[in-house]
Order: sequence, then structure tokens, then C-alpha cells
Amino acid sequence: MDYDVLIIGAGPAGYVAAIRAGQVGLKTAVVEKRYIGGMCLNWGCIPTKAILESAKNLKKLRNISEFGIDGVDADAVVFNWSKVKSRSKRITRKLTAGVNFLLKKNGIEVIDGTAKIGADNTVLVGDKRITAKQIIIATGSKPKPMSDAFSNAPVVEMENLFEREDFPENIVVTGNHISSVEMAQFFRLIDKNVTLVANSDYFLHGLDTFLIDHVTKKMASDKIELITNAYPEKYADGELIFDGKKVKCDLIVNCNSRKAIIPESEISLQLTERGFIKTDDNFQTNINGVYAIGDAGGKSFLAHMASAQGIHVINAIKGIKAHFDYSTYPINMYTTPEIAQIGMTEQKIKEEGYDYKISEFPLSANGKALIENNTEGFIRLLSDKRYGQVLGVQIVAENATDMIAEAGAYLKVEATVYDVANTIHAHPTVSEIFFEAGFEAMDKAIHK
Repeated sequence: MDYDVLIIGAGPAGYVAAIRAGQVGLKTAVVEKRYIGGMCLNWGCIPTKAILESAKNLKKLRNISEFGIDGVDADAVVFNWSKVKSRSKRITRKLTAGVNFLLKKNGIEVIDGTAKIGADNTVLVGDKRITAKQIIIATGSKPKPMSDAFSNAPVVEMENLFEREDFPENIVVTGNHISSVEMAQFFRLIDKNVTLVANSDYFLHGLDTFLIDHVTKKMASDKIELITNAYPEKYADGELIFDGKKVKCDLIVNCNSRKAIIPESEISLQLTERGFIKTDDNFQTNINGVYAIGDAGGKSFLAHMASAQGIHVINAIKGIKAHFDYSTYPINMYTTPEIAQIGMTEQKIKEEGYDYKISEFPLSANGKALIENNTEGFIRLLSDKRYGQVLGVQIVAENATDMIAEAGAYLKVEATVYDVANTIHAHPTVSEIFFEAGFEAMDKAIHK
């Protein structure tokens, strides 16, 4: 065998699995046809969050006088897309260079080209046939293309968004999931007229309905038109047309539900009904020694979950048996304010038959939030009444995506509301809302 492990794809699933494999002494190679870092580092997670941060700072600058800072002409502050793109690309280059360094440091061979899975533990790259004891498919996914009815429409794929020189006034974002909401808010923050068309009845599927209601109200207050369970029929004369409704549209940004990228194969890989590679609990396909992780497997579409799956598979290859826990992974939205969720939703808690309690505390009563002028938001702690065990946590706050990690620790060790209440938090910090919610669950919040 040429390698112990051969990985197809160098995104967050593939490159993390490769680094871990190298660390534990496995001779490893990665086949990547285009981008080290995959979608996440090159046009997904990192670049989109970078441009969102620029848009958020635009909003802050326009309200800087609230902090007693005079002399900034809010009307003169403009969004420079060219400079925003350049900053995003600098961040991407730095991170992809870091990944390349780590692959080299851990003895991973990177093979440029398109992989085809052969029989008997082989992978073909060009005219070269490579053998490996274990093959890991980490090829990711991409948004489903718009239908042929929109062949005449100005559609931009997320992969090509950063190639644009500017943006028109009327933008329609299509999609049902977190990325579609983030992009809709990005365009609104830079003063575009925005419509979000969620083309199914699965809008923000997986989020607690309480948070979905919050997002819906927030978009309405931001003057983002949300149209759910809608299926555009055609594009004509600068308008998107569906169900008798017409929406002004100069550009369609495709954030549709995702479709697996599946490598060509001489072996017959079983697929799920949704077209993703079918795997068992340890991410092994129907072919012994062939695994599928990340988006290609369709069990999650989050980069941190893809990385965790990669580590899990390498551990399994090394003989470490473990259960992959889906219950304690965070779902993050990088909107303003940010939104984060971990653990069970209220709907799931009801299905499981728990006698539960919801404890909330608003940011408007938090000193640090008041100092920063970021008082929009709350913490929502869901706990079991019998033992006080923390079942789920939801946060809406400026830094919710960072704060949710503390909740993850509580869930991982099966902590109770008493543990949360008795965790001493520095003052003043926004994280104090945790102990306030803990006390609220026990009896009553201190500052409420």
C-alpha cells in the first residue's frame, strides 16, 4: 500500500483528518483538485464572516456619536467593497498558508488533481493509481443550482461572489438555512434592498422555534422581506415572479440547500434519499475501509462538525472506539446580534417527555452589554425540573457564537443549573448572564 490513509478533499473535514492522521503516525496523503481549505476557508465560513464584520463596523460607525465621539460624518461613511474583499482575501491567504504549513509539518503529502475511487483500495488521480488501506471522502457540498427557468437571470454563486466589482440595489437571496440569513443581513447592512426567499417549508430547520420567531421579527425590523415556502417560477424584466407575486431583483444570490459533491467511482457507493453518501455511526460507507465525512455525508453542514467527524474517523482507524455525540455541537449564526444554540430545543424536550423549565435573562440588564451598547439579546436556559440538568442553551448577543462554548462545557459534563449558578463569572462581562440564568432556574436571578 502507498498510504495508510488517503483523503479526498482538503476542507475542514479532510485537512483536519489528515493532520490528526499524521500526528498519530499514519502515512497520509490528501488529494485536492482546487482549494486547500475547501469552501470554508476560500469562499464560505471565513470570507463571509469577514465581510459581515466589515458591514457590522459600518453600522457601528454610523452610530459612533452615541459613545460621545464627535466629528464623524455618518453620511460620509461608505462601504468600500474593493477594500473589504482585499481584507477578506488577506485573512484567507494567511489561514490557508497555515493549513499548508501544518500539513507539511505532519508529513502529509498533498496531491493536486481530481480523484476517482477505484476498486480494491485504490484512487486514481490522472494516470496515477494510488493504493491506501483506508480512504476518506471529504469532498463537501455546494448549493443546488437554480432551475433552468432562471438561465436568463443574474445569478451569482457564493463561490463567485468575491469576483464581483459591486452590487446592484435590489438583491434576492434564496435559501432556507443560516447562510442565507447571514447574507441577507449583510446586504441590508450595506444599504441594499433585500428579499430572502426560503424555497421550502424548512426555514432554519434545526433551530428552536423561539429563535426562528426571533430571526423572523429581526428581519422585519431590519426591513428585509422574508418570503417562506415559496418557489420562484421565472425571472423577467428585472423581477422575480412566483405565486402571482413580483419582487424587484437585480441579482440573485444562491444560498440554496446543499447538494453533495461525490467523486467519480468504480465502486457502488450507497446514497441516502437526499443524495448524500450513506454511512454508519462511524462514518464508514457500504464499502469496507471507505469513509465519508463532512457535507458529503449529509449528517451535518457545519465546519466544526466536519472536523470533529474527521478526528473521530482517524481515532476509529487507530482502534479508539467512541460514540459520536451529536447532542453537544453548537449551531451559530453570525448575524447582528449573533445567535447561538446548543443542546436540545424546546420542541425536542417536549418530545422526550421532560418536565422542564425555561430560565431567561436579558442583556438589557447586563452591565457590560450596556457599556458596549449591545443590549439587544438574551440567554435562554432549558433545564430538567427533577434534577436541574442543563438540557439546552440559546443565546442572542453580540458575541453569542463565542459564549456558547461555555454552555457546551456544561452539557458535556451533564452539569446542573446549580453548577451554572455557582460558576463565578468576572464582572463586568456579558457572560454573567449565565449565572443569572442559573439563579433564575434555581429560584430568582440576582439582577432581575
